[in-house]
Amino acid sequence: MQPVVEDVMVMAREQPLRSVLRDEYSLLSPPHASKVPIKLWRDHELLPVVHFPQQYCSQPFAPPRGVYENDEIRVEWQTMDSRQPFYHRNCDVDELSYQIDGERTLMTELGVIEHRPGEFSRIPRGVGHDNYGRAESHLVFYLPAPVTELVPPVRESQPVFPPFEGWQPGATNEAITQCMGAVGHDITVFPIDEQRLLDHVHREDARMNVLRAEGGGVTWLYSTERTRLGMVRVTPGKQRRYRRTLDADEIQYQVSGHRTLLTQRGVAELGPGDFVRIPLGLAHASVTHEAGEYISLLSHNELPQVAETARTAQPYTAESLARLTEEVHA
Repeated sequence: MQPVVEDVMVMAREQPLRSVLRDEYSLLSPPHASKVPIKLWRDHELLPVVHFPQQYCSQPFAPPRGVYENDEIRVEWQTMDSRQPFYHRNCDVDELSYQIDGERTLMTELGVIEHRPGEFSRIPRGVGHDNYGRAESHLVFYLPAPVTELVPPVRESQPVFPPFEGWQPGATNEAITQCMGAVGHDITVFPIDEQRLLDHVHREDARMNVLRAEGGGVTWLYSTERTRLGMVRVTPGKQRRYRRTLDADEIQYQVSGHRTLLTQRGVAELGPGDFVRIPLGLAHASVTHEAGEYISLLSHNELPQVAETARTAQPYTAESLARLTEEVHA
């Protein structure tokens, strides 16, 4: 077995702090038994995988499902085939979204965006907004404001009225929230004139940008002092290289394609709709079975899972690693 390279990384640098040659079998194996009577390390559980279907399935409207959350960040999954029941204004975070499937009209004081799969947008802190989804699903990332956009936009929000075909003015509310808009953290809810809110776009020049990841490899799209969010595009046949990030948890969401995630806490088969959290300091690499892409969110603070686990990674075996290596070189 040829040695593999492990890149030791920190979040703010593109280049490794150092690269270490490893024996891959040893890297993934459990530790040798201790020679002293006191156990000096913990037994860690295998990595859990969370799954939500990407395609819309008819169901009553429900609040977004939390997936990962800490005091500053939350990752949610949502599916809609209707209007959101109120306009929303965040006190503490920028609200980013990624369109997974279907179509969604995002209506705001800074204009309207017609979202299509593969697109990201960012609602700045303090901007009123609502959604109208049609058989769609999307992700929401609440990140501490202000969030910096790292790539040029593909387009921006526009003054559109009516915001969608069939829109009719009616009674609606606006909710002001803190704590990333979590249920039970509203500050006040009150009636509003929806047309007046949407007409605000004509009174200022600010617009919201739509971003897409272009090209291969890693494309970082958004950042704060303590987070980074981007898209990773992978293709089969590349040499396996491990990565160990010293200062950030990494949340991965599989957008398309299938791959095997090799980690020091088990081996997970990932497909579209799967989430996994790789704790900081844990070495990991991917074996790619077909061209695909996944979203990567790096968080300087631990980002615990709050959703139910769909399955767990499987224990590493030398036989399974040998089969993967043969497949890559076949």
